This record gives sequence, C-alpha cells and structure tokens, in this order.
Amino acid sequence: MLQSDSLGRLLTLPDNPSRIVSLCPSQTETLFALGLEGRIIGRTRYCIHPADKVAHLPVVGGTKKVDLDTVAALAPDLIIAEKEENTQEDVEKLSTIAPVYVTKNESYDEALDTIHRLGVITGKEAEAQQLVQAIEAAWAAVPQAKRPLRVLYLIWRKPYMAAGRPTFIDSILHRLGWINVAASLPGRYPTIEDPSALDPEVVLLCSEPYPYKPSHIPEVQALWPQAHVEMVRGDYFAWYGVRMIEAAAYFTHLQKTLETAL
Repeated sequence: MLQSDSLGRLLTLPDNPSRIVSLCPSQTETLFALGLEGRIIGRTRYCIHPADKVAHLPVVGGTKKVDLDTVAALAPDLIIAEKEENTQEDVEKLSTIAPVYVTKNESYDEALDTIHRLGVITGKEAEAQQLVQAIEAAWAAVPQAKRPLRVLYLIWRKPYMAAGRPTFIDSILHRLGWINVAASLPGRYPTIEDPSALDPEVVLLCSEPYPYKPSHIPEVQALWPQAHVEMVRGDYFAWYGVRMIEAAAYFTHLQKTLETAL
C-alpha cells in the first residue's frame, strides 16, 4: 500500500507487515500495546518497555547510531523511526534495507495522530482508535493549573539545557496550563546561557535524559532562588503513546503537589 509518513514521504509499505524493527522507545512500547507481539523483531537498546516482551528481541544499536548490518540481517519488511530520535542519515541508509516510516511527535495532538498512523500501517487501526480514546479519556480528568505558573523544564546539566518549542514536552506544559519560560529562547532544546534572564516560579528536574537527583536541587536552587524546584518523571513528560495513559494520573497528582507547595 502507498502511505505518506508524518514527514510527507510517500512510501510503498507491505499490507500486513510481519517483520517490524522499531527505533523509538515510546513507539516500541506503543506497538506492543497495539497487539503486535510476535511481529516486532528488533529494537534499540533504549527500547526497554514493556520489559518482559522486549527482553528477547535483538538489539540494533542506539537511537542515534543504528547498526545497519544487524538490521539487514533481521530482514525486516518495515522499519519505524522517529524524526527527533533517529538521524536523517540513518533513515536514508536504512531505506535501502526496507521501507522506513518516520513519525513526528512535537505535540500532544501529533502523538495521538502517530498512534492512528501506526495502527493504519500495521493493520491495527481499531486497536489504535481504542488507545487514542483511552488517552483522551484519561487526560480529560487532568485538572488545569489554577493559575498559569511560569515553569522551566531542565533536560540536561553541564550545560543546563531546557525544553523549548516546538517539543512534546512544551506541549504537555501548555496543556497543564503552565507557561514555558524557555519557549522564547532560540532552539527546541536551548542551552541556558543566562539563568538570570529567566524568571521561573517552578523549575522541574527530569529523571531522563539527564538523571537528575535530589542532590542536584541545591545548585539549581542557587541559580533560581525564588523558584520552587521539583523532581519529576521524565518519561511522563517525554514519552508519547500508550504511556500517556498512566501519565495522566501522575500529572493530576503533580498539579496538587505544586498547588500545595506554592
């Protein structure tokens, strides 16, 4: 079948792919949630969920450096990549092995669109629609902030880097009713050159990609002494797909935590 991926690339895909290599952790987890166990034959080392199902799958390298020979040896009939997670160079090289369907997930709405797309190209459209409905129902119960908190979401240390826009994280911050103070900085993940130029009420320290620990709070607090510093689950802010369901309950709790703290 002919299908356009999220980047508008027209691809000829198998009608019922049975040998799928997935190169994005959150999408690998979502593919299993769609009922594709047995048809996924390869994943990256960062595709660690669902743990019991991916443990036996061959590893084809990392998200930024895919082992092309390993992928070729698996003889996939479909490779699923993601614009931010995987490089254009790898996508082009992998395209000589099998069709590479690339998704783009820079917002809440694009994440839901990706689930639908994955369902269409894998013959799991009904399951995808059910998953989208479950996510929408879960998020309908997430309260908006009572007032628009100015939030800084740090993703890296040495140098400090933040989630800017357009990014999935920024979309989640906005959906929670918060203002992303890094959104005005240049780049999707800007380096914080001048901490004093930002005035966050809340600084969020993620658990991934940089594994912030409570021991980092004092140094961050010294940069923004007026702000409340909170440790948060990075996967719930950055993983699109099926994990968005359990993330909804987490954000409901986080809203209450911040209301109490502030």
